[in-house]
Amino acid sequence: GGGMNGRTGVREFQKHKKVVHAVAWNCTGSRLASGSVDATAHVWSGLAEESGGKEAHLELRGHQDGVDQLCWDPQHPDRLATASGDKTVRLWDVRTGKCTNVIETRGENINITWSPDHHIAVGNKDDDVSIIDVRKGKMLKTTKFGFEVNEMSWSADGSLLFLTTGLGTVEVLRYNEFMRGGKAESFRSLHGHTANCYCIDFAPDNECFAVGGADALVSIWNLKELTCVRTLTRLEWPVRTLSFSHDGRLIASASEDTFIDIADVQTGEQVHAVPTRVAMNSIAWHPTQLLLAYAGDDKERDEGTFKSSATRAEQAAWRLAMYPAAAPPRYGVRGAFPPQPPPLLRARPSDAGARAFPTGLTRA
Repeated sequence: GGGMNGRTGVREFQKHKKVVHAVAWNCTGSRLASGSVDATAHVWSGLAEESGGKEAHLELRGHQDGVDQLCWDPQHPDRLATASGDKTVRLWDVRTGKCTNVIETRGENINITWSPDHHIAVGNKDDDVSIIDVRKGKMLKTTKFGFEVNEMSWSADGSLLFLTTGLGTVEVLRYNEFMRGGKAESFRSLHGHTANCYCIDFAPDNECFAVGGADALVSIWNLKELTCVRTLTRLEWPVRTLSFSHDGRLIASASEDTFIDIADVQTGEQVHAVPTRVAMNSIAWHPTQLLLAYAGDDKERDEGTFKSSATRAEQAAWRLAMYPAAAPPRYGVRGAFPPQPPPLLRARPSDAGARAFPTGLTRA
């Protein structure tokens, strides 16, 4: 719990007993789910400003090992899937907190994603990718890949399945052919990184997607052409997690660096940096507002060595940051932003609820 810290606009949520590995908003933004090494997922509601309701939170118990990743049904705000090291995927109805289905899988699950309709792809530590039919609650297919498979994602129409890999590539599969055929033939192999690719996210307008890699780069790709249009180079450690804002204008990326980088998607320039004391595991922009949820490791870095933070609860917290302005600055002001920018520089009226940058906020 704890109120919003006015100075930084950051709140901390401490209910997990161990490190939080995943945070994700549902399709409407009415709920956020967090998954932890403590083998639970928690679902939080009433967090976003206009929700009006009281804040509430629910614990989902059942897994016997850590919840490494989770995902929501993109069509249904109350359906959640969790992937665990206990070799199962669990489906939940978060209105009741009941587990509606347990699907046994081949290995320790580390990645999960929900298709635009009723399929889930789950990946394990042995690079098996399993496809689950949610409506039938059963496994349709498991494929072993000959390389490390990390985060996966479908294109918006469900026709392509993207896999980030240890080869430093993104393998693009035609989903129908993949489901029909025996072999997992890539329709395209995208080369934009010199080391393992770990994470992928699609912009809400689905015109582009971004990939983060062990080479500390974020590559931004045009989906139609499947070409790399831009590379972000500010992080110095492997990129573990990234997220596009709801309007597609900002991309947040994070690693073991001491900040979350928030960049303008069009220019690649940094518009803000959220300071962090620990390596980040998961970040997620809210689907309608500039609210960024983020969760990190429990070790604080101190002059190159790792020290544990103050309390166990703090270590297991995830955080919610209000972005200081809805409109990225387009003007070359260095140092402090003026308290009252001239009218031309204000956020456009279309940006509902746009806030001016607070004074004294410097640009990294």
